[in-house]
Amino acid sequence: MNATLCHAATITPEGISRAPLPIRAGRIDTTVTPRGYRMDLRDHLIFPGLINAHEHLQVNAVPPLKATTPFSNSYAWIDAFQAHFEDPAVIAALQVPKTLRLRHGAMKNLLAGTTCVAHHDPWHPALDTEDFPVALLRDYGWSYAPGWPGYGPPMVASFAATPHDCPWMIHLAEGTDAIARAELAQLDQAGCLASNSVLIHGVGLREQDIERVLAVGAAVVWCPSSNFVLLGQTLDPRRLCVAGRLALGSDSRLSGARDLLEELNGVVDRYELGTWQLLELVTSRAAHILRMPLRGFISPGAVADMVIVEDQGGVEARSLVGLHRSQLRAVVRDGVPRIADPDFAEWFAAAGIETVPVMLDGRPKLLAKSLAEPACIALEPGLELVAGQAGRHKCAAASGVD
Repeated sequence: MNATLCHAATITPEGISRAPLPIRAGRIDTTVTPRGYRMDLRDHLIFPGLINAHEHLQVNAVPPLKATTPFSNSYAWIDAFQAHFEDPAVIAALQVPKTLRLRHGAMKNLLAGTTCVAHHDPWHPALDTEDFPVALLRDYGWSYAPGWPGYGPPMVASFAATPHDCPWMIHLAEGTDAIARAELAQLDQAGCLASNSVLIHGVGLREQDIERVLAVGAAVVWCPSSNFVLLGQTLDPRRLCVAGRLALGSDSRLSGARDLLEELNGVVDRYELGTWQLLELVTSRAAHILRMPLRGFISPGAVADMVIVEDQGGVEARSLVGLHRSQLRAVVRDGVPRIADPDFAEWFAAAGIETVPVMLDGRPKLLAKSLAEPACIALEPGLELVAGQAGRHKCAAASGVD
């Protein structure tokens, strides 16, 4: 469908725009369509849909391992987790079909404004379904970690098979000990450190290692919540951030934050990073590092993935960075809302999208019916179906608004 969002402040690469925002066939357009649906979004801000640069979609409902002391590296955590597989709760969680667990991980992301995810695990046919909740990074290569060769593609062969214009991802230096600190040199010596190398975590990177990463044009995905849970510390992100070679990932709930918004909330006002810099880590910088030229920004030709929030005044980025997922007014993917407050009902209807009423962390929402699988919703704490049919809600928008 075609639509025009009117009177909002839109976050664009050029700054704040208050011009009408036209959408045509799932992309940002240049021309307002006279006969398209129009929605009045005065006193609102429109942000690009968020990009989660590191996630394991299928394990978000698996109970985490409880540890009293930090691990020296991720391999020690993996070893400790083997006994955790015998926990009845873990056994039950892993008996849920993988197709459903993947959709749940995607739903978790969508609820928090994330419309695109880099999934760091083997591809699965469920990821190709037309109604999958989020878009996915698709043109990439990956290996799991230098010290864990038994899972995923072999490091050297995978890197060699990945085109230079596609990202190649690997967990690296996920630890605080000598093993973790040695991994960048190991990667470099193997010929796998280049401008398309995307290093996940990087906690053990020293200052000279970061200089080497920057020298070759590689990048790091920072997952601070996961780092603190597993290792008790994280990397200093400032040098990489200033150089534009840093993105943010939530990892899975097996070790990381609930979602990308919570990850942002955990680092805002820390590490001497401003709110605009943090916003870039989950939008434009992430898109650049992951080689996705049509995502991470709102500009003509870009995919119309957006997050709509109320304008809280002050610094615009603060109207998103610092929110919780239930406070988002609408999450839009491919130019149409997927979950939104009830007064967006008319936009759903104009787009031909059936909805069901849900409660998200105690707040009423409308969710696209295609995403409202009861089994998937049952996996997500804080999300529940509301009995009965979605009624017509008085919408703040009206057709014909200029």
